[in-house]
Amino acid sequence: MHAMEFYGKRSLSSYMDDERKAINQSPNRAPLRTHQQISEQDLHLSPTRSMMTLMPPPSPESPWTLSPLHTPSPSLLYHCIASLHRHEGNIYSIAVSRGLVFTGSESSRVRVWRQPDCIERGYLKASSGEVRAILGYGNMLFTTHRDNKIRMWNVTNSDSFRSKKVSTLPRRSSLFIFPRASPQKHKDCISCMAYYHAEGLLYTGSWDRTVKAWRVSDKQCVDSFVAHEDNVNAIVVNQEDGCLFTCSSDGSVKVWRRLYVESSHTLTMTLKFQPSPVNALALSLSLNTCFLYSGSSDGFINFWEKEKMSGRFNHGGFLQGHRFAVLCLVAVEKLVFSGSEDTTIRVWRREEGSCYHECLAVLDGHRGPVRCLAACLEMEKVVMGFLVYSASLDQTFKVWRIRVLPDDQKKMCLDESNRSDSLKAKIMEYEMSPVLSPSWVAKKLQSSHFQ
Repeated sequence: MHAMEFYGKRSLSSYMDDERKAINQSPNRAPLRTHQQISEQDLHLSPTRSMMTLMPPPSPESPWTLSPLHTPSPSLLYHCIASLHRHEGNIYSIAVSRGLVFTGSESSRVRVWRQPDCIERGYLKASSGEVRAILGYGNMLFTTHRDNKIRMWNVTNSDSFRSKKVSTLPRRSSLFIFPRASPQKHKDCISCMAYYHAEGLLYTGSWDRTVKAWRVSDKQCVDSFVAHEDNVNAIVVNQEDGCLFTCSSDGSVKVWRRLYVESSHTLTMTLKFQPSPVNALALSLSLNTCFLYSGSSDGFINFWEKEKMSGRFNHGGFLQGHRFAVLCLVAVEKLVFSGSEDTTIRVWRREEGSCYHECLAVLDGHRGPVRCLAACLEMEKVVMGFLVYSASLDQTFKVWRIRVLPDDQKKMCLDESNRSDSLKAKIMEYEMSPVLSPSWVAKKLQSSHFQ
């Protein structure tokens, strides 16, 4: 099925607002349960989860409460270690930096959580409404807001969390007594950010179709250019060579290089294979390889491999598995995590030395489109582990712990799985009937491409 018409011209923000209202008004909304009730059910569903510590109740000031943990897909590779329900609207962005997790939402507060148990450490507050994008690097945190500006923060993760707003981009000029519209300011929602560490450049992409480059050292906008014919939805930068990648609702992925003499950027390549809007990008770098992934509204994840000699990106194929639009992507090591409108998160692994990918797991704990993802590596002895944070339009925020087993252990698990008839039945049941929220199904059935 194709979702490109549904996501073509209509803004994602309006869809999310409608979804939030529909979920709040839904008579089928599951009631919140106590800590003990959740623990008892989870112990019954999955013996391996009995050793995990569920999250303690939030503080009275927090807008978060424990939400029902729905039965996950049977898998030996992952489990959900925390699930929170938010009462202040949808989460638009997640960032992980130095042992902290930051979430931005419809409220003016950026919530701060401790890894991996998600104990709330505090919040950052700006007076400019919803937070659309968050990016962290070292002690710096960048956030974008409803007023189409960027806030820079200095954060400290010690015994007590501390934060201080450093600046607002663009800065207000002291030359004018009366406020005027800044030519450096974006004219529409800033949907995405990327930071080039070596040069201290912050890139921002907007629904006004432009990309801007900000020099963090002196808070100046050093370049601004029209990048696409429609909304800029995602932006990533290669930390090895400064190459910039952007994607848009116009269906294209573009590759840009910076001209250092003029501090401007030039288009070097356009990657376009279908008219479907492209919503997400991820870059996977290793010692000898560079892969670019793009998630689009037709449910496919296209990927390109960089040639070592020419530096060109050759299309390597696509990953097929999601039923509807891919809304977010994260790449860590050889794994790629994809969140979709079909309510699931898929975990893909690329085979060493080839373009072959396999889907290791399908995380189906959400009941609405998965809006944003963040992930980080968590090594434990010989087992490679990951922490994955996800937020959905069902107004829940979940934390997943994923273990990638060595080949010998994985083979034992697969043999055990093949002998389990009940496991096969559950997998078949999932494939035939995904978990979807009633309001989301009703909205999807009313969209044009179902007619």
